[in-house]
Amino acid sequence: MNIFDIMGPIMVGPSSSHTAGAVRIGLITKTLVGGNVKKADIGLYGSFAATGKGHGTDRAIIAGLLGMQPDDMRIPMSFVVAEKEGLKFKFENVNIPNAHPNTALLHVENEYGNICDVQISSLGGGRILVNKLNGIEVNCSGEKPTIIVRNIDKPGYVAEVTSMLASKNINIATMRLHREKRGGEAVMVIEVDEKINEESIKWLSSIKGVLNVTYIKG
Repeated sequence: MNIFDIMGPIMVGPSSSHTAGAVRIGLITKTLVGGNVKKADIGLYGSFAATGKGHGTDRAIIAGLLGMQPDDMRIPMSFVVAEKEGLKFKFENVNIPNAHPNTALLHVENEYGNICDVQISSLGGGRILVNKLNGIEVNCSGEKPTIIVRNIDKPGYVAEVTSMLASKNINIATMRLHREKRGGEAVMVIEVDEKINEESIKWLSSIKGVLNVTYIKG
């Protein structure tokens, strides 16, 4: 445990889970969809829905979608900034069975028309957990450099990805595999100890049968 586990992140308050965590929810969603977010439909669940408005959760999520960090003094004015930058959004309260009390569902679209659906929870102290990406469980924190590879569920893809990482002397910290059904779409979530260069990400994306590669710098 370090001092930041005790004191929490440097942030614009009032709450690490409802404000700083909410900013990180927006930030990581922006990373996952890529580019500038132009439209966002956001569902709030549990404590986010009950007390989030008073804690600025709504403004914090929008701030993150705009690329602001948790200590950005513009967070309380994020709605105004969003209007200037052409980000359209709406909020609603939703019910998510068995979800963490501080959970958000985000359906976002970027400037290129790419769409991403994300379920993310704020765990406290500014920490978050990406529960689902486009309907598939991923359960990653985004604190370490992370690659999320979506591919056709066939043999060989795990070997391709791990061999590339080994060739670059990149150590795997954790690795999780998910699939919706046999022969359908599969997802690899790999957290690593070193940064991955852009050339390697492009190489992974070029593999036949790989549908998408998302890189979170951590």
